[in-house]
Amino acid sequence: MITIELKLNGIPKGNYNFQESANIEELLQNCKQPEKNIIAAKMNNNTYVDWQQQIEKSCTIDLVSVNSPEGFSIYQDTAIMIMMKAFHSLFPNKYRLVIEHSIGSGIYGEVFGGYVLKQEDVDKLKQEMQKIIEANFRIEKLVLTSNEAEDIFKQFGRDDVIKNLNRSKMQVFKCEGYYDYFIRQLAPSTGYIRAFDLVFHAPGLILQYPDKNTMELDYSKPFPRNLFSTHQEHDKWLNILGVHFVSSINRKIKKYKLTDLILIEEALHENKIVNIAEEISHNRDAKVILIAGPSSSGKTTFAKRLSIQLRVLGIFPHIMGMDNYFLPREKTPLKENGEKDYESIKAIDLELLNQHLQAVLSGEEIQLPKYNFVAGRRELSNRRLRLLENDVLIMEGIHGLNDELTKSVPFNQKLKIYVSALNNLSIDSHNRIPTTDTRKIRRIIRDHNFRGHTAEQTLKMWNAVRAGEDRNIFPFQENADFMFNSILTYELGVLKKYITPLLEGIDEYSEEYLEAQRLLRILHHFSNISDEMVPSNSILREFIGGSIFKY
Repeated sequence: MITIELKLNGIPKGNYNFQESANIEELLQNCKQPEKNIIAAKMNNNTYVDWQQQIEKSCTIDLVSVNSPEGFSIYQDTAIMIMMKAFHSLFPNKYRLVIEHSIGSGIYGEVFGGYVLKQEDVDKLKQEMQKIIEANFRIEKLVLTSNEAEDIFKQFGRDDVIKNLNRSKMQVFKCEGYYDYFIRQLAPSTGYIRAFDLVFHAPGLILQYPDKNTMELDYSKPFPRNLFSTHQEHDKWLNILGVHFVSSINRKIKKYKLTDLILIEEALHENKIVNIAEEISHNRDAKVILIAGPSSSGKTTFAKRLSIQLRVLGIFPHIMGMDNYFLPREKTPLKENGEKDYESIKAIDLELLNQHLQAVLSGEEIQLPKYNFVAGRRELSNRRLRLLENDVLIMEGIHGLNDELTKSVPFNQKLKIYVSALNNLSIDSHNRIPTTDTRKIRRIIRDHNFRGHTAEQTLKMWNAVRAGEDRNIFPFQENADFMFNSILTYELGVLKKYITPLLEGIDEYSEEYLEAQRLLRILHHFSNISDEMVPSNSILREFIGGSIFKY
């Protein structure tokens, strides 16, 4: 007899006994769990289990539902695989559909190879995807040698994958004669993709995903035009730099051309900051500069570099710490689970903050508070603040784009800046590096270097961090007057040596093991880059240390 300890998204659901071996389908029937909600299964936290694989020893099986962050990511990548299979059926080896970046609740892609995509092409592609989904083809994971993978991908004209073949074995997915490489686990079959849409967005298309909670398409949200423009701007930067895939950066390292890439990219950052500073200088009404963005976006370094450029233009910035306006700990609002919600805007003393803003904008002097995080209460500091004619106030924090934070400040007296690490660099045509992964890697390293946290601790709290961003930052990002993309295409080559031992140190029975292994598979594609090549004022220094700025 074997005993299977069953979990659902990490939560225990009981033990089930089988006289002999069993597979996931039998387990789902036994525990009466609707299969349509389950998109993956993990054994002992360290292996994804095929639906037909026989489980012959007692173990723990963790079912992953499509509504969980992990399950929804699997859903998204499976939908991409189906789209690519459909595209291959319509344009076999003739053109290449390339995933560019996420946008809103979907991903944007373009066709390369000299073909201009049309509305009728997108309609046909959507119909072909529907056929593949209705056929419910099995998706099989294979582990191939580099030589075997090279032979297969030559047949599919995938030189983008072949350029990355630098290890002995790799996981490849097979679906009805179609082969593709994906870093993430995929669903057991094509029928698991129940809701999607394909929208023509010249010159490309958008694969639209459903809402994670309802698994229904939501068309009520406005298209994030400013964010899309920022992504497209980064794509132009990649053209200037001559890199779209990781293999291009690796080639520059081999050909000793990396220095030029780094200098150009850092100069592009500085040029953008200069342009923002000049725009601020032209707006003589603006007295409050609000900087916001998700975790590990480099907001602090951006604020310091912006301050320098403003001083060059004769404007004197004063930084006002938003965290110093926290309410006393006992007055902090609670989450649904009873934990204190420090990321809520209601955790800030909005009344006092706005009183101080009104006072300084009227030319009065105020005594700034300082929050004692040990005692959990606000105290008076020795800092006093009065804004003179050429002074501006800079406030950096997650709520900067939310007008409720600064409701006492007239709209013409404040400017909002959204900072995020929006990544367009990809592993290959079908494997983008999500923005959240870049920030996650930055956060793991920073938490280890400056907060004493392990990689496992940071990964455990990441979903909660992301949930807070979904509530408090992303809904307001289109309110920004400026957007600054803090990504550096070379950065993962620098960060690789820092994070690899941290991820490898996560035990194989840890709930975070498979996520750590996925991040390692991404990093495996990068060649190492020395810290010596990173300028002392680079945003990257905020995470690896050695910055010219004090934090």
